[in-house]
Amino acid sequence: MLSHTGIGSVAETSLQKLERQYEQAKARLQAARARKAVRERKLQTRRKIILGGALIERATRDRDAARLLAALVDGLTREQDRKAFEDWRPPAPSEPAEPAAARKPRENRS
Repeated sequence: MLSHTGIGSVAETSLQKLERQYEQAKARLQAARARKAVRERKLQTRRKIILGGALIERATRDRDAARLLAALVDGLTREQDRKAFEDWRPPAPSEPAEPAAARKPRENRS
């Protein structure tokens, strides 16, 4: 005959094992979510840097982009953001090149 105590201790051991496995799985899930969040933040930051660089570069050759860039900097409301641009000046667009249609066609010198 099985003693009541023997069955209880086996069930308790099984239950403890399952609880431990559950806690471990929960910890792995939490760690995986944290890694995903870090990857997403890094990607978002990378996109902002790339777009910011593209806008600054575009502003060197496009007056509308230069005006937009200046408006964005002027519109910053957070003190720490404004402080980052204290001594910074947006690039001034260079004079636009003469449109291709306005140039004289080259003579063929054969």
